[in-house]
Amino acid sequence: MQMLENFDYSSLVPLLLDVAGAIVLLIITFVVAGWAKRATRRSMEQSDLDTTLRRFFSSLARYTVLILGGLAVLGVFGISVASFAAVLAAAGFAVGMALQGTLSHFASGIMLLIFRPFTAGDKVSAAGVTGKVVEIGLFTTLFDTVDNRRLIVPNGAIYGSTIENITHHDTRRVDVSVGTEYDADLGTVRSVLEQTAASIEDGFSDPAPQVYLSELGGSSINWSVRVWAKTSDYWAVKERLTHAVKQALDEHGVGMPYPQMDVHLDNVGPTDGEEKATTRDGGPASSA
Repeated sequence: MQMLENFDYSSLVPLLLDVAGAIVLLIITFVVAGWAKRATRRSMEQSDLDTTLRRFFSSLARYTVLILGGLAVLGVFGISVASFAAVLAAAGFAVGMALQGTLSHFASGIMLLIFRPFTAGDKVSAAGVTGKVVEIGLFTTLFDTVDNRRLIVPNGAIYGSTIENITHHDTRRVDVSVGTEYDADLGTVRSVLEQTAASIEDGFSDPAPQVYLSELGGSSINWSVRVWAKTSDYWAVKERLTHAVKQALDEHGVGMPYPQMDVHLDNVGPTDGEEKATTRDGGPASSA
């Protein structure tokens, strides 16, 4: 009792004030962090950013305010923020080195979501994979192939390679190459191919179909038939065009030669039509 009577309670006042100030600061920090998250989400909802990216940046704004508030609370109790920040920097560097590959995929995912070279639903060829984009995540992108296989590709591999967005445009050009025999009349062949290209179902008349004499090959004269169509009709139009070209050339008697090779044999044996009998070692055979 005597110790309590002799205790200087006035020394507790600064500590109590620090605790009260820290509590008030924490409350303010949580309120501001929630406000920052909501404000960031509302501002990004007015943009074209991906939903995943909106959630990421809104959460990032909240945790940034929480970290700053936590450092301020430590400063209230006299803890050196500079030394604490140095420890965090060292820990962050160590974690960054350990997760270098993962952070690379994360950064690539951010770039894909910001610049949007493709979106979910597009058919894309990238990183050696061709398929329909199902989902773009922060670390990986999901693809479904034409034979219904699910592929999970790291974002770093996609962003670091050439990206072909096959369905980016609404229209595509369908090309079919065909070879005709050298005896065929060029004017007749061109006329047949032009009439065929103009009659293809779902093919566009504008841009108009085109027929080009592309090459004088080793055993055939090669042509290129081009028809524009909707991207969604590409394969159907390509099949119709290929079938129609073959049928039209057959109907007009225009041949499509196979590759040929002429072989000339010189000094291959006796000229009198008789075969020489030889032994297994190449010498003349003896008669019985």
